[in-house]
Amino acid sequence: MKRAIGLGGLVAGALALAGCDSMMAGSTDGMDGMDIPEVEPVEISEDTMKDITRTLSSDEFEGRMPGTEGETKTVALLTERFEAAGLQPGNGDSWVQEVPLVEITGKNFAPLTITNGETDLVYDFGAEWVGVTYREDASTQLANSEMVFVGYGINAPERGWNDYEGVDVTGKTVVILVNDPDWQSVDLEGPFNGRAMTFYGRWTYKYEEAARQGAAGAIIVHDTEPASYGWNVVESSWSGPQAYPQYGENPPPRTTMNGWVQKEVAREILAAAGQDLDELSVAAKTGEFQAVELGLSASTSFESDIRTFASQNVIGILPGSEAPDEYVIHTAHWDHLGRCKPAPDGDDICNGAVDNATGTAALVALAEAHAKAGAPKRSLVFLAVTAEESGLLGAYYYASNPIFPLDQTVGGINMDAFQVAGPANDVTVVGPGKSQLDAFLIAALDSDGRALTPNPNPEAGYYYRSDHFAFAKQGVPMLYIDGGEDLVDGGRDAGAAVAKDYTENRYHGPKDEFNEEWDWSGVMGDLQLYYRIGRSIAQSTSWPNWNDGDEFRAIRDESCASAETGC
Repeated sequence: MKRAIGLGGLVAGALALAGCDSMMAGSTDGMDGMDIPEVEPVEISEDTMKDITRTLSSDEFEGRMPGTEGETKTVALLTERFEAAGLQPGNGDSWVQEVPLVEITGKNFAPLTITNGETDLVYDFGAEWVGVTYREDASTQLANSEMVFVGYGINAPERGWNDYEGVDVTGKTVVILVNDPDWQSVDLEGPFNGRAMTFYGRWTYKYEEAARQGAAGAIIVHDTEPASYGWNVVESSWSGPQAYPQYGENPPPRTTMNGWVQKEVAREILAAAGQDLDELSVAAKTGEFQAVELGLSASTSFESDIRTFASQNVIGILPGSEAPDEYVIHTAHWDHLGRCKPAPDGDDICNGAVDNATGTAALVALAEAHAKAGAPKRSLVFLAVTAEESGLLGAYYYASNPIFPLDQTVGGINMDAFQVAGPANDVTVVGPGKSQLDAFLIAALDSDGRALTPNPNPEAGYYYRSDHFAFAKQGVPMLYIDGGEDLVDGGRDAGAAVAKDYTENRYHGPKDEFNEEWDWSGVMGDLQLYYRIGRSIAQSTSWPNWNDGDEFRAIRDESCASAETGC
């Protein structure tokens, strides 16, 4: 796409590209009718980005685990910087929204033991399997639980698919493949959007469905390509303290234990049942698949330290000058993993510099820039959410308990993990073609002379892995933009190498640390784009909706139909 192309051509081009991503393009009706005010570039502070990223990812903040001293320091820093930027408290007189959580820390893990009544297979925690409980029990025991292979563990009536049909898994342990049945497709054609992951492919869904089916245990088979991350990420993310919502008196169904096993461990387990993992994986890709009773049983046990606490979302607002009751939201998660599996040098702090001290810093830098430019017509909300790493918990809590009504929230932008690798000719958009917010994005790209690249790894399911998804599920249009793939220095090969290096060596590990040698020029260019988009939406009179046929359109339409003000 070239800068000389008009908005209509850019929209058409972007929506054509959207076929490469996880969501197919919907109708473009109304795109050209969007009121998209022009926005001039402004100065955005690189020093702010550096200072806050450096501070938040320092060892002093201990990985910013919710409920720790690291959270206390993070909330204090953000409150101070939001106020200094010129924002007002976003929750009445308070800068925070309390988010009730429970922290469960497993300990004294017994091995995972698989038996056929004669021979035991024994697997060590960490290197070969990991497991947690969502139940607030001091002691967890999975004892001689019969095992069933349930393919991808999907029950999707609207797609004519039920991996649990004809089998009763009550009290049993289900073994589940990661991702969707058609993740190896070369295009987006298939019962589950082809190569693009749907929500059915996410581990969160798989555990929830197993619990609804009455399973006692749920074990996902890790495979690096369809998971989109290595075992090191699983091990570091699923060991140590885990945060969950406080469920109260009427909790949803929960298994006794949820876990993962290495692929070769799963292969060995299935071989003990006289089954072949590869053959079962092929069979599970068809709608005719039937669950397989394995004739094995699983056992393990562990203890848990339990602590209930309130974590905090941090909220600042720049009230609008003409339509203060209409809101444009910017989100980023401030939390990370705290202490995790040590690196070879003994470092056990997952500092989360890229993920997501950078995005949190961006909230402050953009707040400063908008406040300095003066209040736009609509209000701008800057929301730093907690417990994203635990399953988008802070975002889900806000979206279920909004400070600012969702039918008065025009839309927004989510920022998660800026790659500090220099400038790019493009930006990566996760989920293009979903909403009329694309018109604001494309206008901003046109002004900057940059191109749009749909997410090149739709099978990774990134659309379901960051905080914007919590708002989308409630009908609020949200953009999720990532760093570019086509680096000015080195092109797409260099961009792919940067992404690969980060995923394999730093993501969710102790080496995601601040580096004084980082090149911030690309990040600052991206922030100019975010500024243009946010400012343009806030100056607009339009209410962008999801495109016709999008999965979230009906939710937004229902919300708007019942609203006396707003959309």
